[in-house]
Amino acid sequence: MTETINSVAASAITSSATGQFDAHNSSALRFITCGSVDDGKSTLIGRLLVDTKAVLQDHLAGVTKSGETDLALLTDGLSAEREQGITIDVAYRYFATEQRKFIIGDAPGHEQYTRNMVTAASSADAAVVLVDATKLDWQNPKLELLAQTRRHSLLVHLLRVNSLVFAINKLDAVADPALAFAHISAALRQFAESADIQVKATIPVSALKGYNVVNAHEGWAGYQGPSLLQLLEQLPNTPSDVELPLAFPVQWVEKFSSSADTSQGRRVFWGRVATGLAQVGAQVQILPSGQLATVAQVIDHARAPKEVAAGLSAGITLDREVDVSRGDWIVAAPVQAEVAEDDFDAPAAISPWPSQRELNVTVAWMDDEPLVPGRVYWALHGHRWIKAKVRSVTHRLNINTLAKEEAQKLEANAIGQVQLQLQEAIPAAAFTKARQLGSLILVDTASHATAGAVLVQ
Repeated sequence: MTETINSVAASAITSSATGQFDAHNSSALRFITCGSVDDGKSTLIGRLLVDTKAVLQDHLAGVTKSGETDLALLTDGLSAEREQGITIDVAYRYFATEQRKFIIGDAPGHEQYTRNMVTAASSADAAVVLVDATKLDWQNPKLELLAQTRRHSLLVHLLRVNSLVFAINKLDAVADPALAFAHISAALRQFAESADIQVKATIPVSALKGYNVVNAHEGWAGYQGPSLLQLLEQLPNTPSDVELPLAFPVQWVEKFSSSADTSQGRRVFWGRVATGLAQVGAQVQILPSGQLATVAQVIDHARAPKEVAAGLSAGITLDREVDVSRGDWIVAAPVQAEVAEDDFDAPAAISPWPSQRELNVTVAWMDDEPLVPGRVYWALHGHRWIKAKVRSVTHRLNINTLAKEEAQKLEANAIGQVQLQLQEAIPAAAFTKARQLGSLILVDTASHATAGAVLVQ
């Protein structure tokens, strides 16, 4: 259900007035801008940087000619981007206001660079989907949205990006901004509700003129509410999966002792805690070997001993010498199931993260070569590389009607349901439950190009 603009506006204005912010709002917000090509994403970011005075004077002078500043050139860093006037790679920029720090990812709009957009969205706290009013039949109350607007919104939703904001741009270039905003925002609301996408707000903006980007332009296009920046200052960060059992992908193994004493591990296993809490005394299991151990020491990124929660880097030492390599997982040990008094058969212990080889997944396909049953790819899960075979394509999602259509393959930029068979079992979980355990990347075994983003059902 779309959150009403008025409620968001009231929240933002009240918080800004009192200077009060949630604790989870105090850290940097990582957000991306996405949408169709030429919707004004780079110009919007340029406007944010200039109006918050985050651009050095010499840099600003370098993109100014005859008194006119080309805002898009502040983010289009590649020579090919400047020549074609498009975004190809994801450009990251940093700026801060008195209220908050921000990390912006300028994602490309072309379909052929969807993989770059997915990469940026996978680690974002929020997404601003730009909609170019001049490309739509804005006088028609039943107007059709562009395919890329629908595709990027669906991908942001599938990737569990915490907040989505629609920014309707270039309304200064239409004859009746208020009518255009009313019709386009209604079409966006209808699409979001049919796709079950939560939307924080829909804001009319002019990136070129600066309306409602940093400073609110009260009453313009019939909109009374916060500017885009005022809203971004209030959005929450993505919560970490702290309440779940421990899951820790081993990224690097450090040997710190050559002692012959093997009563305790002589290596530190480094990585970022995916779920739960890494703490001394925790009973753990190494996957895929299945060995059991106890955590003897936990150190943070500064090598200080402490408990480390999900989302942060940690070094773990175990109480015994066990075989652990990069790509292995250290997870919470299996727990014994409860036994009824009249049941004499002790059931097997149950792992909170059971390993599996057969996966039903949602795939966002990004390779020019279509995904077809029988093909084998490299799959990256955490830091572990394994072979994955496509058993079948269950269906493809029609991004215009949101209907599930029968399909034998997935073409580039298609989203669909697929069955995968893995060469080895991995501790995969539903992406809706655990973001890192539930995501994989498929890589072409010949070209080594990233072919698809995979979300476990």
